[in-house]
Amino acid sequence: MYVTNYMKRSPVTARPDDTIAEVKTLMANHHFRHLPVVGENGRLLGMVTDRDVRSAYPSSVLGDRQGKDELLKVGQTAVCEIMSYEVVFLPAFATLDDALLLLDRHKIGALPVVDDRHQIIGIFSIRDLIRAYTILFGLGERGSALVGVKDDGRPRPLTRIVQALEEHDIHFSRLVRNKSGLPGGEPPAITIRVNTMNLRAVHQALEKAGFVIDPMRPEKL
Repeated sequence: MYVTNYMKRSPVTARPDDTIAEVKTLMANHHFRHLPVVGENGRLLGMVTDRDVRSAYPSSVLGDRQGKDELLKVGQTAVCEIMSYEVVFLPAFATLDDALLLLDRHKIGALPVVDDRHQIIGIFSIRDLIRAYTILFGLGERGSALVGVKDDGRPRPLTRIVQALEEHDIHFSRLVRNKSGLPGGEPPAITIRVNTMNLRAVHQALEKAGFVIDPMRPEKL
């Protein structure tokens, strides 16, 4: 559940005195959109993005001579002139949920991960987050499916579901209860990710325990 289990270790980084042209080439060669900038001791100083680099270069409407001069000038400028110093980052003990909330809140695609000395130890991206949850919940595995049941408000619904599934030796990897309902006005429900080829047995076990299968929640991989 920790980002250190899924992040990219030993990330490529830039130095604050690297030129914008060097950083542009580095990002292009590695297909990066975010690049951490570190000091001599590996401490995180800032981040530079492909947008920062694009914004630094002059408009294409400039004349040939003026445009070439400006391109050369920008390319030789140190990246510390355009990087962001207020960096959102993750500590080494951050969970996947911590990363999800930060990525969504700040509308960014990747976060540097630092140790207790603020030295960068990895990069965690949206792609890493998707891969982590895919592995964690068994998405795409043979027999993996979602089953929804209506939440009738009776006591201890999650306990009753676990007991019903375990009694019938039905494997599952996720159990989520949404008490306040879902977007679109759907009523409160409980979603279960099961790992079995026999969905009929899942339905029977849950119905026997008093639950109603939600017909509006089709099973899917």
